[in-house]
Amino acid sequence: MNITDVRVKLLKKDEGKLKAVASIIIDGVFVVHDIKVIEGGEGCFIVMPSRKAPDGEYRDIAHPLCTEVREQIKALILDAYRKELQSSRT
Repeated sequence: MNITDVRVKLLKKDEGKLKAVASIIIDGVFVVHDIKVIEGGEGCFIVMPSRKAPDGEYRDIAHPLCTEVREQIKALILDAYRKELQSSRT
């Protein structure tokens, strides 16, 4: 699996801990939208797209099945987020 594109949209400063929303394209043929970039106490992390279930809990709509892929996606998105943040400041 190759992530062939990462797009990050920065959010306004007043959005609280939610800093950006990302999309990834996998192998040039499959897209996952609405991956959130959240600022936490130990830095930024990602949250996969989710939906609120009838029981009130949120459940992922799409997510990686193994840690290695999750870490790859996280690294690519956070790198793109930092680049977008840097370019928005110049």
